[in-house]
Amino acid sequence: MEKREKRVFRKKVCKFCIEKVKAIDYKDTGRLFKFITERGKIVPSRISGNCARHQRLLARAIKRARLAAFISVSSV
Repeated sequence: MEKREKRVFRKKVCKFCIEKVKAIDYKDTGRLFKFITERGKIVPSRISGNCARHQRLLARAIKRARLAAFISVSSV
């Protein structure tokens, strides 16, 4: 039998922690669009690599931007 190679996964790092961001502004649509799918859903932290604190701030900012109509609710 052949030995299977073990895959080593790299831990995703929070982009906001690297940039030392204190608050995420809902008016900064360029940054928010990176964390939204084509269908308008918020990308989960296990995929984006955000820490729990920044994921909560990001979700709150996206929801506020939707309410203020900076971001469409869905593109479908």
